[in-house]
Amino acid sequence: MPARPRELTPDRSARHLFGAKMRAHRERARLSLEALSNVVRISRSHLSRIETAEAMPPPSLPAMLDAAFGTDGIFEELYRLASKEIHPDQFQRRMELETRATLIEEYAGQIVPGLVQTEDYARALFVVANPKATRDEIEELVTARMIRQTRLEAVPPPDLSLIFDEAVLRRGFGGPAVTHAQLARLVELAHTPTTVVQVLPFEHGGHALVGGTLTLMTLGDGARVAYEGSITTGTLLEDLGIVAERQRAYDLLRACALSPGDSAAFIRSVMEALPT
Repeated sequence: MPARPRELTPDRSARHLFGAKMRAHRERARLSLEALSNVVRISRSHLSRIETAEAMPPPSLPAMLDAAFGTDGIFEELYRLASKEIHPDQFQRRMELETRATLIEEYAGQIVPGLVQTEDYARALFVVANPKATRDEIEELVTARMIRQTRLEAVPPPDLSLIFDEAVLRRGFGGPAVTHAQLARLVELAHTPTTVVQVLPFEHGGHALVGGTLTLMTLGDGARVAYEGSITTGTLLEDLGIVAERQRAYDLLRACALSPGDSAAFIRSVMEALPT
């Protein structure tokens, strides 16, 4: 006798509602999880975890469900709501502001910022940071990271300015191939109509932002906020005076960093030095 499907709780969150609607439409269409898996090209077990809200839907799934069930964008609408719930509470305000930012300026001292990480780099980073996490938990974090990056694909996208300490480029995650692909991604972003990447070499010495990360966001109405990150926590700064101080520190670093063209050449030199 087949196991009874797990009871769903659609009133708990948008993610739970997404899973409940997915099961309801699947059963209405008389599709098993296996049959739906063949349609959307996602494993049966993964679909099962999405229905029970144990896993976040990947970005490609909502449109495929709407097409399969003829639901006229319902799953894409639910997905947009659910994607706002996947970050820890202390980051939710920052994430909400990030979606409204027209300009994002970020200094990174140790790792590549989440907005421009490759999928493999993000996965390797999460494995190191969460050594006891299950494979499913790691994939959940990777999915969340990739969803966040869709902000850069908005129309129009925000302008993005990044300053990397040389340590970010030298410290690899996931092995040479993963590191090489990540650095290649940074070269692509070095100087485009909406992105600028600059490198701060070791030879510059100490500076006001060493030891942490700083993100400055300018919103559509002209308001500015700052976010300082550490290993596991972050602080959102909205006081105008404090934000101005952080902006000044960032501007000083930008003046001392290599130009975008020289930064791209510097990153390529690091790529060439990687073991093959």
